[in-house]
Amino acid sequence: MTSMAPARTEPDLSYLLDHTSHVLRTRMAAALGEIGLTARMHCVLVHALEEERTQAQLAEIGDMDKTTMVVTVDALEKAGLAERRPSTTDRRARIIAVTEAGAEVARQSQEIVDGVHEGALSSLPDDEREVLVRALGRLAAGHLETPVESPRPARRARQRG
Repeated sequence: MTSMAPARTEPDLSYLLDHTSHVLRTRMAAALGEIGLTARMHCVLVHALEEERTQAQLAEIGDMDKTTMVVTVDALEKAGLAERRPSTTDRRARIIAVTEAGAEVARQSQEIVDGVHEGALSSLPDDEREVLVRALGRLAAGHLETPVESPRPARRARQRG
């Protein structure tokens, strides 16, 4: 019996991106887990250190819904790494402030994140590494920048952070 499957005309980009992204996330989770963090916790710490930001602003940067963001900040507070404080510029707003201990953990976690990324990229020859990063950057900022609305939405990927 011959196969009735249609012939591919292009590489399965969805599989390649999904699979490599999944494996990278599992490696990141394992590495950050060694210091008691999740990728979301890392994202909040690093972006809260950049400038005064509200919980809503950090949720948008990390592409987290409100519930996930609250749980993440609660965990950071419980660990003594961050706290909710009144904004210095808007009395109505509360910001996420990183503690001294949180700043040290953010430094460690950034080293871990950079190491996981470097490990993945170092598996490629230098010339291929540069092309891959440049091409993915172009896709992320260009053709694949904005999700398309659909009656059956796809699971959202974490954005930046």
